[in-house]
Amino acid sequence: MNTENAFVETIKENEALIYKVTAVYGNDSEDRKDLYQEIVLQLWKAFEKFKNQSQISTWLYRVALNTAISRLRKTKKEGQMVSFDAGLHVLEDSYDPVLEQRSKDLYQHISMLNDIEKAVILLFLEDKSHQEIAQITGLTVSNVGTRMGRIKEKLKKGIAKV
Repeated sequence: MNTENAFVETIKENEALIYKVTAVYGNDSEDRKDLYQEIVLQLWKAFEKFKNQSQISTWLYRVALNTAISRLRKTKKEGQMVSFDAGLHVLEDSYDPVLEQRSKDLYQHISMLNDIEKAVILLFLEDKSHQEIAQITGLTVSNVGTRMGRIKEKLKKGIAKV
């Protein structure tokens, strides 16, 4: 399989991962589309450098999160922040309005966290272990555990107010 086909297959297999990052770091539908394209571009640029020293999903998360955070920092410097619209992609056949509202509420509270906290909780919600989260984010395993406790407490307090 040539490089281009392997890349396209990798993106197709892990598309949900990219959408989750864009949902957390994108401000609106157009911003999420732009961020998606930017993440895919960065993945393409780095694809041949991937050495299979970690799982492909770990590498994809790292590139996607670094791209999203870099873009967010650049946007903040430019002073063009737009309020977060927690539009979530819901499959038609499994639509549950209560679950959708809870998801929107959760993502809205996640959007209020700082950049690193967003990354950590997103990976936690993907059932990544503390070890995997540490590897993706560059934090230590103990730091991931500490941050998770604090993030959960922040989210509990925020959701309890609703």
